[in-house]
Order: sequence, then C-alpha cells, then structure tokens
Amino acid sequence: PCYSRPRHAMDAVTPGRPLAANQTLLSVPDGKFVLGFFTPPGANSTYVGVWYGKVSVRTVVWVANREHPIPGAVADNPGATLSVSATGTLAIATGNSTIVWSVKPAAALASPAARILDNGNLVLADAGGGVAWEGFDYPTDTLLPDMKLGVDLVKGRNRTLTAWKSPSDPSPGPVVMAMVTSGDPQVFIWNGDDLVWRSGPWDGVQFTGVPDTVTYSDFTFSFINNVQEVTYSFHVHNESIISRLGLNTTGNNGLLQRSTWVEAAGTWNLYWYAPKDQCDAVSPCGPNGVCDTNNMPVCSCLRGFVPRSPAAWALRDGRDGCVRATPLDCRNGTDGFVTLRHAKVPDTVRSVVDMSLSLEQCRQACLRNCSCTAYASGNVSADRRADGSGCVMWSSGLTDLRVYPDFGQELFVRLAAADLGITSKSKKKHVIVAVVASVSALAFLLALAGVFFWTRGKKK
Repeated sequence: PCYSRPRHAMDAVTPGRPLAANQTLLSVPDGKFVLGFFTPPGANSTYVGVWYGKVSVRTVVWVANREHPIPGAVADNPGATLSVSATGTLAIATGNSTIVWSVKPAAALASPAARILDNGNLVLADAGGGVAWEGFDYPTDTLLPDMKLGVDLVKGRNRTLTAWKSPSDPSPGPVVMAMVTSGDPQVFIWNGDDLVWRSGPWDGVQFTGVPDTVTYSDFTFSFINNVQEVTYSFHVHNESIISRLGLNTTGNNGLLQRSTWVEAAGTWNLYWYAPKDQCDAVSPCGPNGVCDTNNMPVCSCLRGFVPRSPAAWALRDGRDGCVRATPLDCRNGTDGFVTLRHAKVPDTVRSVVDMSLSLEQCRQACLRNCSCTAYASGNVSADRRADGSGCVMWSSGLTDLRVYPDFGQELFVRLAAADLGITSKSKKKHVIVAVVASVSALAFLLALAGVFFWTRGKKK
C-alpha cells in the first residue's frame, strides 16, 4: 500500500524549530517510523513516543517520558513541545514551558539536531553526525531489529525491556526482561520479584531455551560476548517484513511475544511467545529434576537420582527436586558421566565457563574437580551436535532443566559408578564365575564318586 506523508511532518528538530503537539517527526530516509505526541486509549496523559509509519494500527514501540507524562490529553496540550536547545539539550515541555523530561549531552553540541532513523532510533547528533545520545540505549517494552538487549560495558549501561503498566499506562510495569552476565550469560524475565522465564545460555547458534530459532530464514540472531558488550539482537533480511519483540504485562499468549505485521489482514500475527508451557516455568521440577512436556507427569529425576520428597512427588509437586541415589567417589576416580540429550541446559548463573577448552578437555576438567556435577559444550555446531568448542561446568544442583523432542544440546551429568551400571556388570561376572565354579566342583565330586565305586567293585 501507498502511505502519504502526514500533514505537519518534520524531518528534524533543531534549535528554533521545535516539534509541536500537532506535528510529527518522520524517520529518514523512508518514513518507516514516526515520532510524535500521543495519548493512550483510556488515558488522560500525553507522551512523546515512536510508532510505525507504515502500519495502519498505531503501535507504539518507544516512549520518551513514560515516567513523566504531561497531564491531560494531546488535545488539551496544544502548546506542548519537543525542542533542542542551542547547546544540544533535548526536552519535552508543557504549554506553560514546564520541562517534564530532558536529555543533556555531556558536552555542548555544535548545530545539534534530533532525528529519528528508519530503524526507529531517535538520535541527538551534532553538525558532523556524531551521536551524543540515542533512544536505543533506553528501550521501553519493545526490541526492534538491530536494537540491542544487554550490557554495554563501555557505556556502563544495561539495556532492558520493561512492560507498560497497562495498555493505557506506559509507565514501567512489574514485568522486566534483562541480560544476566554472571556465569554463562542468559536472558531472564521477572514479574515483580518472581523469576518467570529463562532463555538458557547462548550455545553458539541460539539460546538453548528458545526452540526453532534457526528455522526463521528471514531473521539473523546475534549474540555478542566480549570485553565491550554482552548483547542480543536480531536482524530482518527482508525489508518488507515488519517484526518486533514485545514484553507485556498481561501474559496472554506469553509475557514475551514476537509479532509480525500482516498487511492483508491488517493485524499483528503472533510468531512466537514465552513462557509457553509448564516446563517454561522456572525450575518446576527442582534441582536435578527434568521437565518434559511429552511425559505425564512432566517431572522425572535425572538418572542416578531419586525424589527428595517422595510424598510431594506422588502429588506431582516436583519443586523439591531430586537427590543422588549414590554418593560420588571422586577420590578413587570411579565417577563417570551419563548423557542427557536435547536439553535446555541448567541455570548457568553460577557455572564456570572456559571457551578455550575442547569438549574432551572439558570432561577431564570436570573429573578433576570433585565439585563439578555436569558439563556441556559452550559452542555447539550448527547441526545441533555437541561437538563444538568451549566448556561450561556446573558445581551445584542442576536447576531449571528440561528436554525437547528434537532441540537442545547434550548435557553430561556426573554419576557414581554404581549408577552408571558398572556394578551390575561386575555382579554378572561374579555370577558367571560362581556358576562355573559350582559346575566344576560338581564334576569333581562326581568324578570322585565314580573312582570310589570303581575301587569298591574291583575289591569285590
């Protein structure tokens, strides 16, 4: 469809040329996004936000003053402005010039201007194009293509998503999504104080708790973990596809949703969401328990483990998890590993990561460390086999562990020899030896008896 340029549209906000409440700022060069004043449905406050320029349903993806609205609807605030001062301060003011929100660059800018780019990023730059401030450093509830979620170690900023409090209130709600960099980095979602979802670590291809990411042929997913940043982002190759990752408060069809705009239907199509099922809840089967939605009940213990609370387990409450059936015997070197396939690996917040090790070196390192309870590859190959590089080791209970039918990676869980089947094989050998010995003894006795009777016969 052809979208006409909105009336009163501007390309930039500069000193002496503020954006008025009845004007919009179009993204450059193609007008894919719009910045302007808006009032959410059912609200009586005015905000400055960014929405799509070529989507018929207004969908706000970024809000500047979400915590500091202008009282009253847009129609009641004809004098409201977004302005840039001569030195580069970007500010939102009411009709009586009361500033409700502002951004001041670290140093004065020469010929400053505020523009919105075609990726939806509001930037404050100087005459030479040097960006002094950008909206992508302060996400709201939506991750757009090429926007980064995570920690910028250079700027000292953690870019997080926070859902609106309600559809009529853009102020920060209780649902927050953030990158946690401890151990092997992961993305978490909290609802208030409750941790409700974990992405799992990046395995070199995708997050281990986000199935089917590699099937999105129109998308490239990127994870960067270096001294400058620990971030996640996505890129859409086909420019005709409009896609976003949004965080919601309600939780209908998941708190986190990936949606794609379908122009023919005039609606957003839900592409993926999380949490999705019972096993997406954080650690429903407790430490050393495995969640599998294809089983009933969904919780079971890892091989070599038994329920910590059998009574609760019988009631299908697996939160207490499982404990070892046989203690490890690290000192005598008899421990081994059992492989759990198609796993979303356990929580890696307290794991130890060494990307310089091969998988075999990882196994040996785990065996030498008597505290190591499991290990996995830190970077698997694209064909989903655990033959990549890097080493992740766990030294405590394995929490929030689940398996998928045909997704995930291999986890190697440490077990005592008795739980690996070695003892049972030994018993079989002892039984065979005992039987052979018994048969031999019987043959000897029969032979002895034969000699006795033959001797007696001769004496007669």
